[in-house]
Amino acid sequence: MIKNDLEGNMTQQKKQQKIRIRIRGFDYRLVDQASMDIVETVKRSGTRAVGPIPMSTVIEKFSVNRSPHKDKKSAEQFELRTHKRVIDILDPNADTMDALKRVNLPSGVEITVSV
Repeated sequence: MIKNDLEGNMTQQKKQQKIRIRIRGFDYRLVDQASMDIVETVKRSGTRAVGPIPMSTVIEKFSVNRSPHKDKKSAEQFELRTHKRVIDILDPNADTMDALKRVNLPSGVEITVSV
């Protein structure tokens, strides 16, 4: 009886598929807009979406000398922020996949899809 319960749980885990969408970009407004477009498209197709979950922002800081010869102690500082979001789509169907292919997303946003 315990063996049957374990087999039943394993088959339920195998049946449930998940698509994970990772969204990255430098402008948080574009990243949020893209994630909302994806969530609305998934909900319209009748599938459940979890997210968008905001991930930690990666901040890269650069310090550059203003001049190569004069004012050696004077420098400019720049930073580059990469904003990330994660969306999980639970039990996707063919309509969901077709709808996701047709979503128009803004430029400047990178999307990675993993099954």
